[in-house]
Amino acid sequence: MEHVPVVVVGCGPTGASAAIMLGRRGIGTLVLERWPEVYPLPRAVHFDDEVFRVFASMGLQEQVRAISRPAPGMRLTDWRQNVLADFRRDTTGRVHGYPEANMFDQPDLEGVLREALTGYECVRFEGGVEVVEITQVHGDAGPVRVRYRDTATGTVHEVSADAVLGCDGANSTTRSAVGAQMEDLGFEQRWLVVDVESPEPLDLYDGVQQVCDNHRAATFMQVTPTRYRWEFQLRPDELPGDGDDAMVLELTRPWLADADPDRLTFLRRTTYTFRGVVADRWRNGRLFLLGDAAHQTPPFIGQGMCAGIRDAANLVWKLALVLTGRAEDRILDTYEAERRPYARHAVRLAISVGTLMTGGPAPATRARNAAIRTISRFLGAEDKLVAKQWPTFGPGPLVHDAGRRGKRTGDVFGQPHIGGTRLDDLTGEGWAIVHRGPDRTAAFDPETRAFFEELGAGVVRVSDTDTAALALLDHLRADAVLLRPDRIVAAAADTPDLRVWRRRLVAAGIALTR
Repeated sequence: MEHVPVVVVGCGPTGASAAIMLGRRGIGTLVLERWPEVYPLPRAVHFDDEVFRVFASMGLQEQVRAISRPAPGMRLTDWRQNVLADFRRDTTGRVHGYPEANMFDQPDLEGVLREALTGYECVRFEGGVEVVEITQVHGDAGPVRVRYRDTATGTVHEVSADAVLGCDGANSTTRSAVGAQMEDLGFEQRWLVVDVESPEPLDLYDGVQQVCDNHRAATFMQVTPTRYRWEFQLRPDELPGDGDDAMVLELTRPWLADADPDRLTFLRRTTYTFRGVVADRWRNGRLFLLGDAAHQTPPFIGQGMCAGIRDAANLVWKLALVLTGRAEDRILDTYEAERRPYARHAVRLAISVGTLMTGGPAPATRARNAAIRTISRFLGAEDKLVAKQWPTFGPGPLVHDAGRRGKRTGDVFGQPHIGGTRLDDLTGEGWAIVHRGPDRTAAFDPETRAFFEELGAGVVRVSDTDTAALALLDHLRADAVLLRPDRIVAAAADTPDLRVWRRRLVAAGIALTR
């Protein structure tokens, strides 16, 4: 039986990203995907600046920039198109170095990721196959056997793997092997989704528009210069098959009044059930769930695909340490411990925002919309409210506690320019030590310094002219921080305390050869 270190089940954005991250670390990977080519229909349409930063860390900054466009903001309106609130999005890359909101067509992104896979000799892609069985051979720490069938010939193949990443979507086969059940967070709505292509740009708002109407809530967005999406909430008496031509034209008429419908191409119209669910377990031994296999969210804060990319960014560097013998298996426990509460919180936040914008009885629409006007006038921006509620990682083996002085850890560290160069370009994909003041790292004993050298930790000193980086350190109430490969703040202190940081990382299970 062939053996591969990692099998990735599913090659959507989450699976492909995980495989690229593994390939960049030299980990042998087999990617199994039921579609032989990129699935041609649009699905996900948005990613944020933090996820753009993850794509850039894979060396795909320019390719992703070429197939996406910055979205200028989000507009809340009533059903007459009267603006209730207008929220702008930063397009300059102030926080993470990239636009805060980005629109794209999923087949284009998957094409970029699939092409990137071919650049790694240790990664093999097999399309047109169906995974039929996943079994752990000798308990939790043993190898995993994966059986899959070629859908064209019916031939069945078997491989053994040290780990399997289930990135196989909402109807995940891997989830059954893990033994996970979905926790229902109490949200379910049926929406009609319509994707349209126009031979020339339509004269419409180029951001995301949310129609706040309890009788017929709707979302409109320009995806690319010539592609557009509408989403309409279906009423209880409407059936999933009710999206016929007449209904679609009637629903989209407020936006297409000046356009000739005969010149438009309706690429897709389908019914989605938006749910808020999270798997009750994300790992069983060397089996892991990522993306929609682990969680599904309503789309109201644009985090469906983003959450899966964050899963991959959290797990892969830990798994690579284990598979290369530089960490104990127990650090893999931190994947679910960190990501599940985070994802659950984000799903609940999406539910709250969606309920505010679309929920409640129809007679309450006017009062709710008046409240939206008032709230937006006082808060200034919806993203400030969301930012205050955004989850972070609590203390754990790989996130040190804040200490008596209340230093902040568990946040994603932004990407300021330091000495005129962006942080990630200075440190690469590994660990990083960012500090201000004198560099005292050379004063530590050789064994401690060797530990961080083998860990691949870059050291970056912030000068008095690096105002954005200084502001970040001020926000964290620290003069020195230890950043993980996923850019989570693992530790914060008044000075780079390598000896303490090393002791805590060793206690977490990182045991480098030195």
